Amino acid sequence: MSPMPATVRAWYAAEMTAARHTHTAAERWTHLERAHILSQPYPWPHTRNHLAMLGLAVRQRDRREALGQIIRIMVAAPGSALGGYPEGNTGRVAAGLMTPMPIPADLTDVLTGTA
Repeated sequence: MSPMPATVRAWYAAEMTAARHTHTAAERWTHLERAHILSQPYPWPHTRNHLAMLGLAVRQRDRREALGQIIRIMVAAPGSALGGYPEGNTGRVAAGLMTPMPIPADLTDVLTGTA
């Protein structure tokens, strides 16, 4: 498993920080979803992202999302390590556990090293 490239790490950190400092839950989820897309290939950041999602779900008292995040926490690291994750998936329960999704253009650039 290769380490997270510096550019991806910087974008991931910025999204995670923004998720902690925005005012609305919708904005927090958006930043966590973007961080999730960036973190999927990397076991620890991927798991850390789902832990943050679980925290937000608990704060919102969203039982369905919280349960879904607990399941995702258990499979995040192995999925990343084995390359068994759905690219572009936002990491939320509504997205489905193994549903690939389109990656936003700016994040595609980051992930391909063209940003």
